Amino acid sequence: MDHNDKWLAIDAERARLADLFATLTDVERAAPSLCDGWTIHDVATHVALAPYVGFGTVLKAAVKARGSFNRMVHDLTKREAARRSAAEVTAMLRDAAGLRRLAPRQTLDNALMDVHVHAQDIAMPLGRRLVMPAEAAVASANHLWEIGFPFHARKRFAGHRLIATDADWAAGSGAEIRGPIQALVMLLAGRTATIPQLTGI
Repeated sequence: MDHNDKWLAIDAERARLADLFATLTDVERAAPSLCDGWTIHDVATHVALAPYVGFGTVLKAAVKARGSFNRMVHDLTKREAARRSAAEVTAMLRDAAGLRRLAPRQTLDNALMDVHVHAQDIAMPLGRRLVMPAEAAVASANHLWEIGFPFHARKRFAGHRLIATDADWAAGSGAEIRGPIQALVMLLAGRTATIPQLTGI
């Protein structure tokens, strides 16, 4: 995927997530997501904030979190989620279409991976199906395999070869773990919910 293709994929996933989020009940939005300690509403807010949050906001949150990236993201997301309605979050997701803004210090590859993984963090625990487009999923799998922090996928799966059964993607060497590319992306991102879809693990 080239630069523009990645942005278009982000636009499409935000739109799909907005469509899904708009259909949820208050009970569903308050339900746990696949992100530990985050509700469905929290995750949707986190995704929606990405193109809008400024450097100053992130810097203040980082200072309050004493430099901890994970604590900063958690606290900022929780604070924003508590003050934003479902309608506002949905509108933010929709209005982001065409915006070419990244969160501070975020890369385009990270933004693509983030929106696809978090869409599944919302859909899967609710029993909803959002199919991750194969080309975008491959791009996200490559990114997750290449980066270290925060998932350390290459280290976690040292001695294994991960092979997609529905896309042209493989990485690593050793004992084989096979399955759909979408399930592998979630595994690389530290989620366990897709393990039943995989063999060799």
